[in-house]
Amino acid sequence: MTTIPNALTIPDLETVYDSLATAIDQAGEEKSSLFLVKLALLNANALASADVFQAHVQAALQDL
Repeated sequence: MTTIPNALTIPDLETVYDSLATAIDQAGEEKSSLFLVKLALLNANALASADVFQAHVQAALQDL
């Protein structure tokens, strides 16, 4: 397994997953897509790299 610098731990990923699932439920079915786009843009800005963000988009599209 390759270690990614600054990667979250498994427990932290579980916390993020739980937080995301709760927020999607809170946004509701009609606004969940808008919420996810806003969240993606905020995270892209935090990454400060369009190339890294694009790589994440491609990774997320795998095996849908």
